[in-house]
Amino acid sequence: MTDDTTQADSEIVQLNLTREGVAVVTLNRPQVHNAMNQDMINRLAEIFSDLSKTDQVRVVLLDGAGKSFSAGADLTWMRAAADYTESENLEDAMALAEMLNRLWTMPKPTIALVHGAALAGGTGLAAACDMVVATKDASFGLTEVRLGIIPSVISPYVLSAIGMRAAQRYFLTAERFDATEAHRLGLVHVVVEDQNALAAEAERLTRTIFSCAPGAIGEAKALIRDVWGREIDRDLMSDTARRIARLRVGPEGREGLGAFLQKRKPSWILD
Repeated sequence: MTDDTTQADSEIVQLNLTREGVAVVTLNRPQVHNAMNQDMINRLAEIFSDLSKTDQVRVVLLDGAGKSFSAGADLTWMRAAADYTESENLEDAMALAEMLNRLWTMPKPTIALVHGAALAGGTGLAAACDMVVATKDASFGLTEVRLGIIPSVISPYVLSAIGMRAAQRYFLTAERFDATEAHRLGLVHVVVEDQNALAAEAERLTRTIFSCAPGAIGEAKALIRDVWGREIDRDLMSDTARRIARLRVGPEGREGLGAFLQKRKPSWILD
């Protein structure tokens, strides 16, 4: 990646796009440790929707400005929500659910770059990304039960990352856990020394992703979501066979095989 970027937003969420096709989405409320409110959630939903449709973007990095990735929900927003009706709270929660689902289903690889605190919704944001890299001083936690609520909307993504058994501890105790424990649980893929190392690992992963066919990556993401947890029966066998048959005769499949046989780089690898 180069430092040549165009800045599309400089307020509550920053979006920077490089010429190579990297989108850097930065939570930008450092004064409150990037705590999420309705404006941030709505803006993230818009950005994730737009990036999903942008062919020029090949990888999405998600990080936080200041000392933290995200400390979860904004306290002022939570106080206001306490006076909402149940119907208003449902609408509010569905906005968060929609934003997380857009991140989860985005047909581009997504990488959370976590430093500092990633609590409650911050842990959920990280879990909704395909990959998580964290500095060794990062901290995570599902702290909702301390406030008399539950990590409900983020639960599908967190459970996918850490499994039911670990959730039975951390959902119920609201304990914080460090990057080493997050790595052991499967939430974090790589633990690095500091933010300089975080940037270096993001660069390495991005270059690795750029060696792969972008369409195939999107298909692989859909494959994981659709196959995980299903019984291996005739329907699943037929489904997976149809997918590979379709891609073998598709443009990327033909290009990849042709490049291999002709001992050249495929068209998706940048010079």
